[in-house]
Amino acid sequence: MSVQSHLEELQRRHAALQTEINRELAHPASDPLRLAELKRRKLVLKDQITKLRAPATVH
Repeated sequence: MSVQSHLEELQRRHAALQTEINRELAHPASDPLRLAELKRRKLVLKDQITKLRAPATVH
């Protein structure tokens, strides 16, 4: 899998999690633990996306 296709997949999953978070927030009795888990997973994906976008550094 190329870096670009991997990045696109991560972005797709990130957007899907945002949709799921919005759906959860729309319910009056949303589960705060589920919401926290969804947000945590979204943050992990964001970190991975940021790392892939950053230029490689040489040590």
